Amino acid sequence: MTLIRCTKKLQKTIGIKPSDLANELIDTSVFGSWYANLIEINGSHGILFVNDKTLFNFIIPELYQNQAYDLKETFRGYLQCILNEEDFDSGFIDKVMAECSTLNYANTQSKQVLGSMNELAFMYTCHFAEDSLHSYKFPSIIKDMNRSIMGMIKGYPVDMLRLLG
Repeated sequence: MTLIRCTKKLQKTIGIKPSDLANELIDTSVFGSWYANLIEINGSHGILFVNDKTLFNFIIPELYQNQAYDLKETFRGYLQCILNEEDFDSGFIDKVMAECSTLNYANTQSKQVLGSMNELAFMYTCHFAEDSLHSYKFPSIIKDMNRSIMGMIKGYPVDMLRLLG
C-alpha cells in the first residue's frame, strides 16, 4: 500500500473528507509516499506529485473540484507514463505499479518535503512562464525537473529513484 499525502488545500479542493484519510503514520512501501499539492500555473490548476524519498515529481494538469474519486486512477496512469518516458525498464515499472495498486490518502507529515515541493512548484512556474499546462513541452519539462539538483536529497530525483530499484 502506498500513501498519497495530500495538503489540506488539495483535500478541500477535490473533496477528500477526514474519514477518507488513512490512519497510518508511516508508509512502509519501498518507494515511499507521494505528496500532492494543488498548484496554479498561468491560470490553470494542476496537482504536483512528489515522492518523499527521491523527490521524483510530475504534474497532473487540471483535475477539477470534487474529483477525488478520479485522483488515484489518474495518478497511476500518469506515473506509469512518466516512468516509461524516463526509460525505466519494465521490471522496475512493474514493481512501482504493484506498490501503487492500493493507494490511500493521508495527511502530509514532512516539512522538509513540503519545502522541496514549494521549490519545485516555483521551478515549474518558471518553466511554464510562456506556456500552459497543455503545452507540447509538458513531457520535456517534467523530464528537466527530475534532472534538477535538490538539496534535500543532494542529487537528482531521477537518479535517486533509479537507486531504489
